[in-house]
Amino acid sequence: MKFDMHCHTKEGSLDGKVALEEFIAILKEKGFDGMLVSDHDSYKGYRQWKKIRESYDDSFLVLKGVEYDTIDAGHILVIMPEGVKLPILELRGLPVRFLIEIVHKYGGILGPAHPCGEKYLSIINTRKFRNQLAVIDKFDFIEGFNACESPESNAKAMEIAAQFGKPVFGGSDAHKEDCVGLGFTEFAGNISCESDLINMVREMGTEAAVCGGEYYGKTTKERIGKANRLLVESFWFYNHLGSMWRHRSRMRELRKYYIRLK
Repeated sequence: MKFDMHCHTKEGSLDGKVALEEFIAILKEKGFDGMLVSDHDSYKGYRQWKKIRESYDDSFLVLKGVEYDTIDAGHILVIMPEGVKLPILELRGLPVRFLIEIVHKYGGILGPAHPCGEKYLSIINTRKFRNQLAVIDKFDFIEGFNACESPESNAKAMEIAAQFGKPVFGGSDAHKEDCVGLGFTEFAGNISCESDLINMVREMGTEAAVCGGEYYGKTTKERIGKANRLLVESFWFYNHLGSMWRHRSRMRELRKYYIRLK
């Protein structure tokens, strides 16, 4: 089965330009069997799917995911079993070690998005984890192909996945219409829900999927050139301010998961 495993919707991501229904139409036209809704720290895009799903048959599968902004390890793709609702996954700013513990405790899987991409957004290029790969072993998969990354970035991600024996996912990371479906993941078996995907990854390991696609040449960093450095640096402040804003709510949620706070 062919999926786009990194999709940002207009309903769920502030920078998303493609409505969920448009996403589905484009992917179906391109021969995809499904998609992972992976909005930034939000399930709003997937909630939109729940409102419209009765209008669709079973020929296309929409899976619930989130791209979570950690405070110390960049962006992490998270997939929880159907029916599991964790409000903390919509509260950006957890340290990655807490995120891993919570996701695994409640039956989910997770892996770094574009692990070798931009500073602060990608685990290998964050200040804390630069040149430190030990935490990679705790993940369940690696995003091995991202249509908005460079060939060098994706090649390094695939090397890390091979080194640690992790399955690889691929996705478009699409925020705009002309990027939708440029990245793909081909799964080895049939998937009908999030639990099917989770079990396949755990049971089949590196045999669960292959990934690939085409590169998107109209990303913001491509358009603005050297000025992108300023945008990347500003993300550090944006992420930390967002984390501080959510601090009290995040602490309340953490206590529910019996995580010992130090």
